[in-house]
Amino acid sequence: MALKIKIKEVEFGVGDRVRVVQRIKDGDKNREAIFEGMVMGIKGRSPGKTFLVRRVGEANVGIERIFPVDLPTIDRITVVKKGTEGVKRAKLYYTRKKSPTEIEMIFKKAAGRIKSGTKTGK
Repeated sequence: MALKIKIKEVEFGVGDRVRVVQRIKDGDKNREAIFEGMVMGIKGRSPGKTFLVRRVGEANVGIERIFPVDLPTIDRITVVKKGTEGVKRAKLYYTRKKSPTEIEMIFKKAAGRIKSGTKTGK
């Protein structure tokens, strides 16, 4: 179970908020499709490795996309906000049932524990 991954010199992990920019060809024109959300999990091994990104769209509907690491249409990935420090699990599927505010509170509490040095190990 991987917590971090490196794609095109950008390292990010589970819990980070990332912006994935894809270059899409429509006929003879090129356009960029941007998908920004939280990385919920990293799965697989080298040739078929994927990562799952989730964002909340209109009417509080969750939208999830699975991106293969070796996808040639991925133009660039930008880390908007780090959240890996507060992650205890490799897959964050439990955040599907929580509001964005609740998720932020989880990461703030975990970051506070790490800064104060009271991190508990299991």
